[in-house]
Amino acid sequence: MLELLREKQTVWERLKQTEKPVVLYGMGDGALKIMAALKKYEIPLAGIFASDEFVRGHSFEGYPVRSFFQTKELYRDFVIVLAFGTFREPLLSYLYQLSEAYEMVAPDVPVILDGPISSWCEEPGSMFDLEYVKNHEEELDQVYQLLADTHSQKVMRSILDYKISGKLCYLKEATSPMEEVYTSLICPGREDVYVDLGAYTGDTVEEFVRAAGGACRQIWAMEPDRKNYQKLLKRAEAMGLTNITAVNAGSYDRTDTLLFSARAGRNSSIDQIKGKPVKVDSVDHLLGGASASVIKFDVEGAEEKSILGCEQTIRRYRPRLMVSAYHRNSDLFKLPLLIRRMNPDYRFYLRHHPYIPAWETNFYMI
Repeated sequence: MLELLREKQTVWERLKQTEKPVVLYGMGDGALKIMAALKKYEIPLAGIFASDEFVRGHSFEGYPVRSFFQTKELYRDFVIVLAFGTFREPLLSYLYQLSEAYEMVAPDVPVILDGPISSWCEEPGSMFDLEYVKNHEEELDQVYQLLADTHSQKVMRSILDYKISGKLCYLKEATSPMEEVYTSLICPGREDVYVDLGAYTGDTVEEFVRAAGGACRQIWAMEPDRKNYQKLLKRAEAMGLTNITAVNAGSYDRTDTLLFSARAGRNSSIDQIKGKPVKVDSVDHLLGGASASVIKFDVEGAEEKSILGCEQTIRRYRPRLMVSAYHRNSDLFKLPLLIRRMNPDYRFYLRHHPYIPAWETNFYMI
């Protein structure tokens, strides 16, 4: 795998070597993770700026939050380190334009952490860098050989080059619209039984039903966050769906109660330290032996457990699978190899949809 990659220098090595001021663009969890990595590699941070609507004369982690204009006035030239994610236009296009006008990187940091933000990068295997690729080259090679088309292989090379370098150009070249997946790979239809794991507020249910021509035979939707679940019910009612079973529980490999960080957003996830009790269940138990033809996995880092909870369904019915591959570093190889062991008949495809950083990088198994 290493010999196929174009990037041989990590984003942290590049920032360590630059003589320009390093300036963070954005605040929040992403910024905290990047700041922890900058500290580990002894990379000085010159300042922080935010989009104009977020600049209120305040500070973040002791740094005054400036506007982009103020930052340009302060520094003649600087390196921008992007510290937030987006799929929304026109911001997405603006970021790509900014990356062409300035030296800019968007470091790849894990979406889900199992420990505190302040020390995440000290754990072995936490950084997706050249050493990580080298340590998992055999698994990555296996997945690369499994990919069913040259487009998927190109996407995998581009995503790995991005994760190593933080350069946005690799994300841009890997991007394709979600609509192409529905028309050429998943091909939803009215007879489908669709299982949405991590249904959020029902946006992906609505998306699937629309792609299916306005209806499908049956829908199962699991969402652990209570507020999201209520929004899911309201959306289903507004859509006039009478064949949906919505479940206020997380998808897992067993029936249990776990602690859950309920943020009423897309990043709600299992948190056994600060979370609140939430029910989880397996798809195999939920369906009780009934069939499923399409299953979507977007469960904020619990994809492996969720897939294990679908094992009997996958073995027996061979549903088309839509699997998020960006919450944990190992998702790129561990998840497809797990499904391969369950059912060797699958064809594997990899796509990246419009998003900065490498979120919405998904496997599609047919």
